[in-house]
Amino acid sequence: MILALIALLQVSTVGPAPQVGSVTQGPPAAADTIPQVTLEEALRAAARLDPNYVAALGQIGSASWVRRSAYAVFVLPSVSISTSLTKASEPFFNLGTGGLADQIVDARVSVSYNLFRGGAKFFELQRARAEMASAEASEVQARFNTAFLTEADFNNVIAERELVRVASERVRRAREQLAVARARVVSGAAVQTDSLQLLLELTRASVDLLRQQASLRVAQVQLGRRVGVPGPVNAVSLDTLPAPELPVSEDSVLVEALAQGPEYRIALAEERVAKAAAKASYGVYLPQVDLFASWQAFDEGFFPNATSRTAWGFRISLPIWNDGQREIALSRARANSDIAEAVRRDVELAVRRDVIEAYQAYVTARASAELARQAVIVAQENLDVQETRYRAGATTILDLVTAQVSLSEAEAGLVQARYSTRLALAGLEAILGRRLFTNRGY
Repeated sequence: MILALIALLQVSTVGPAPQVGSVTQGPPAAADTIPQVTLEEALRAAARLDPNYVAALGQIGSASWVRRSAYAVFVLPSVSISTSLTKASEPFFNLGTGGLADQIVDARVSVSYNLFRGGAKFFELQRARAEMASAEASEVQARFNTAFLTEADFNNVIAERELVRVASERVRRAREQLAVARARVVSGAAVQTDSLQLLLELTRASVDLLRQQASLRVAQVQLGRRVGVPGPVNAVSLDTLPAPELPVSEDSVLVEALAQGPEYRIALAEERVAKAAAKASYGVYLPQVDLFASWQAFDEGFFPNATSRTAWGFRISLPIWNDGQREIALSRARANSDIAEAVRRDVELAVRRDVIEAYQAYVTARASAELARQAVIVAQENLDVQETRYRAGATTILDLVTAQVSLSEAEAGLVQARYSTRLALAGLEAILGRRLFTNRGY
């Protein structure tokens, strides 16, 4: 029975090439119709579409008006204009005309200026400035977070496409070796199990190719979502030159992250906001002085001019007791200030850790990519040797299959190392809030 099974498999292996790998090539015509974007185009499109970045821009607009209001309160008074018409079922005395009428029109203009508010104006100005600084830092953070996610999706498409190429090469090599093994089996130079081993390798390579093609399709759709395209989008290939060394040292990166990094700037600005709010809360214990003036006119029709009254003066108020609401607000403001200070300290320590992690991740990924290049060279030479030896009958089929798999794994490792290097650089730039390299083609 065993001999009959081997003979049956031998007949099947000397026949036409198996079709298991033929369905994994994908529709090339459909792939050609997929739109392509460069990294710069993807970054510009994603910045316009990312909800977090759009929200950050909106916060800058709001903070700008808060700052304008804090400045304006020093020089501009509050002004209000109102008018009203009152109609009654019975005539009544109209103050404007001095007689009876069934309606009265009242027009009023009021102006007030806060002369003293216990220093709250200055603290509100400090708070507005801190909120503006926080909004600007949030915009930088959102922009680089968007860039990080976009670069991750963009490079993921490139990596998946390279992995598809690696898997296709594995299928091609398995087919070629299967043809060689068939010829050697037919000639009697090899046993039937050689072709069975290579047929198994071809099957595994074909399944891996199908899996990589599916992953590439998902990555392209994700990139399309990132740039606002309802469908898959292909990424224009970047060059495969070795990643350069970082132009800054780890210590200088750490100093810069604590001085200009958006995350730390946000925490520092929020602390300033909380401290200014706490100081402003003390102003309620001091008297407030307001200047006011008003003009009022009465008549039976609009634009009343029958009678007008003018009033002006000043108002001094000193709150004595409002059921403890003043003390509650002051206590909450102090607590928020302490919390903001603790958050700022924690962010400072977290930034130190994140900088070291991102810096070392890039250094490690860069070194790993260089080692992966050497591994590919070694694996290719080893496969060439094993192919020559197998054709000469000096080695076994298992050594040849192992060499083929090792080359595919080495090539896949190189692709992943390149992807990790680019991703580590994008993460470090997100922490710093600036680009380290003007040319992002590597």
